[in-house]
Amino acid sequence: MQIAFTTQLPAEGFKRLEAFPFPSLKGRTFLVNRDEGWEEAEVLVSTFDYTVSREMIEAMPNLRLIANFGAGFNNIDLEACRERGIRVTNTPQPVIEPTAELAFALMIDIARRVSEFDRMIRGYGLPVTGEGIQFGVMRNLSHSLYGKTLGILGMGRIGQALARRAIASGMRVIYHNRKPLPTSPKGKETSWQEEVINQAEYVDFQTLLQNSDYLSLNLPYTPEVHHIIGKPELGMMKRTAYLINTARGAHVDEQALIEALQSGIIAGAALDVYEHEPAIPSELLRLPNVVLSPHTGTGTWEGRIAMCENVCDNIIAFMDNNFNKMNIVL
Repeated sequence: MQIAFTTQLPAEGFKRLEAFPFPSLKGRTFLVNRDEGWEEAEVLVSTFDYTVSREMIEAMPNLRLIANFGAGFNNIDLEACRERGIRVTNTPQPVIEPTAELAFALMIDIARRVSEFDRMIRGYGLPVTGEGIQFGVMRNLSHSLYGKTLGILGMGRIGQALARRAIASGMRVIYHNRKPLPTSPKGKETSWQEEVINQAEYVDFQTLLQNSDYLSLNLPYTPEVHHIIGKPELGMMKRTAYLINTARGAHVDEQALIEALQSGIIAGAALDVYEHEPAIPSELLRLPNVVLSPHTGTGTWEGRIAMCENVCDNIIAFMDNNFNKMNIVL
């Protein structure tokens, strides 16, 4: 069985594959966007930022499994896979804590103006003199998370991990899903996930928009939720509210967000993902009430290696025909 990688990944995460018959073409692991011969592979390890198109799939006649490195899988043409009977897997578990961690960090950053103050002290790239900011008791004020309301759109595993952090910081948590999550009976021993769900409040979409001091997007991308946050939705939010997006850029109408930030419809935004990534609109780069991160939600060394190991789990389970141990998307 031959395996192709679309992207260079940490080798230590794939050590377990060395015990299995995975001859690489030309005696080495190869990248499909660099080397010849990738069309012969039976397993393709793709990454969430690499488009696996119908044309690419059709060019790989032996392909049986796409083991995607990432929780999202909108980078893959699933219909083309379905027509060929190609299995598709993802790595949802390792991304939970790193992504929730970054979402919470972005929320603290935009609330306490950490990045904004850093830029001001540094003089926006000028010599470090400290002249870009003035110290004083009533200067450089920001906002606390304590006592505020976090609204979560998409209360899946990442949303729940973010809610755990918010509750521990004294925030009220409300959320919206297609339907409310089941709560656990009082007095019953519960997991932290069950406890979070018990403490969070399910609300309808409009109530979520109107009552959130911080609105975090944590839902997977599908065509149905394209631009789920647009001009009408931004207009329903508090003028003091902040938008946090660590999910997918296409959830947000970026131009509508820029206009809302420029006109004070909302107070600010902290973004890890962008609608036309890697392109970032120049307006977002110039706005002081915006914190930007280069799609690093899962980007920790620990997280990357864990994701590699999860890819291994999926490949080995596929080889053993043990589909119950695979994170199957299709």
